[in-house]
Amino acid sequence: MEYPDLLQSLKGQVAKARGRLLANQSLAELTWFRVGGPAQVLFMPEDEEDLAYVLEHLPAEIPVTVIGLGSNLIVRDGGVPGVVVRLGRGFGEIAVEGSNVRAGAAVPDVKVARAAQEAGIAGLAFLRGIPGAIGGALRMNGGAYGRETKNALVSARAVDRGGRVYVLGNADMRFTYRHCGAPDDFIFTQALFAGERGDPAAIAAEMDKITESREATQPVKSRTGGSTFKNPPGQKAWQLIDAAQCRGLRIGDAQVSQMHCNFLINLGNATAADIETLGETVRRRVRDHSGVELEWEIKRVGVAAASAAAKR
Repeated sequence: MEYPDLLQSLKGQVAKARGRLLANQSLAELTWFRVGGPAQVLFMPEDEEDLAYVLEHLPAEIPVTVIGLGSNLIVRDGGVPGVVVRLGRGFGEIAVEGSNVRAGAAVPDVKVARAAQEAGIAGLAFLRGIPGAIGGALRMNGGAYGRETKNALVSARAVDRGGRVYVLGNADMRFTYRHCGAPDDFIFTQALFAGERGDPAAIAAEMDKITESREATQPVKSRTGGSTFKNPPGQKAWQLIDAAQCRGLRIGDAQVSQMHCNFLINLGNATAADIETLGETVRRRVRDHSGVELEWEIKRVGVAAASAAAKR
């Protein structure tokens, strides 16, 4: 499955781009579910300046989609039209600044937690429990084990669709549960987190407990996308799913995890459509059973295979 070649027409408009631009690049291997179609164009910028340049010169009618480590993501089978941005090595720095930690948006959350622990900085161990990168934590107000990104963030840098660079304070992010209120077109490039002095051994022990808890209760070794649905106010999504008798429910090779039923897993040959249909089936069964409308936590991007084929 391929899109019409957009890259050739873009090369003249973004001739000074330093990062990689790839046409019809498969995205399946970039997601934890290992499903989905291609990006019409995949752009991996060298650094923030390179990202800003391309966004500034990219025609306004071309859609831009951002993906991170692909942990909380379903790429639909028809792929993603337009330009998909994936931040890489140029956004992978970590720097300890007193009791603060500065990290690029492509840094895995667990690496920030480890850097803080090694420097004797407490308050960031919760990042060990978030399966993604800093950019995703910023966009989703990622949290685990009693803390959220909003509890630790000092400021973030972002580039908008026009290539303008912004620095946002914590209040500017307008965080709520699993949500950031910054403009949708902002691509986060860096974050500064505040911690406090702590004992490295005690922080390491806290992180070990988080690791043990995750491995004991979540299917972390499966092809999964992490928590599928947000917890409704005052309730647990997994309990609602279990009560609706969805544990183990299967569509094709997509299955509701037997270990933790707020996780969907790819048993091997599931399609994105299988996984998304399973999620919608769970939502319907929960609504019918309890009257609660579960809200997706996993981000879904792109178009269905049939929709993509119709556009060709």
